[in-house]
Amino acid sequence: MQKPAENLQKKTKTTFKKLAPAKIKKGEVKDRAWQRMLSGRRLDILDPSPLDIEIEDIAYGLARVSRWNGQTYGNHSLSVAQHSVTVERLVRENAPKLDPKWHLAALLHDAPEYVIGDLITPFKHVLGGIYRDIEAGLDRAINIRFALPPVLPEHVRRTIKRADRMAAWLEATQLAGFSEKEAAKIFIKPSGTPANINIKPQSPNDAAKAFLRRFSILGGYKNE
Repeated sequence: MQKPAENLQKKTKTTFKKLAPAKIKKGEVKDRAWQRMLSGRRLDILDPSPLDIEIEDIAYGLARVSRWNGQTYGNHSLSVAQHSVTVERLVRENAPKLDPKWHLAALLHDAPEYVIGDLITPFKHVLGGIYRDIEAGLDRAINIRFALPPVLPEHVRRTIKRADRMAAWLEATQLAGFSEKEAAKIFIKPSGTPANINIKPQSPNDAAKAFLRRFSILGGYKNE
């Protein structure tokens, strides 16, 4: 069940729009900054409303977005959905003192990529501020939608980032063709990175199901 609009409007300056078909004249494609989701929602990418965000759209999208630009071994590409589940697991295992309410934030740490895709880090740096601004706007809207603070506390952000780097190291050395020697020149390997996690890319359907399963276990549906 969705939150009342008035509660969400107190937390965001976003202008909420009805789900009526957008009227776009020929030649005005540049003004079309929304995407229609399979849920029927139309999400304004430049001014996202929490009311237009559905977890099923996120799971479906992330399960079909490839990590490493698809350059990984296996019958399936490694999806952002599967990566997100791995990061949430690493947060649980490596930060036992962290309040469990932040585990949902770990699962959703890359959620904006269901709309804007997963760009490799060097390309993000080339794009600069505009990409970061769009990503941050989506991140705030997603957090609000699922009863998280628009901006996460710094200690939570650091904890999630550490787990994210662990996952990236495991993916790089197991799936993306990097030797440990080569990876050490490019990536940060946090202390405590586990050696007992073997990552096998899942099919999009399995990755989406696993993502939604963790979302449910973490109490995400209680916030809808």
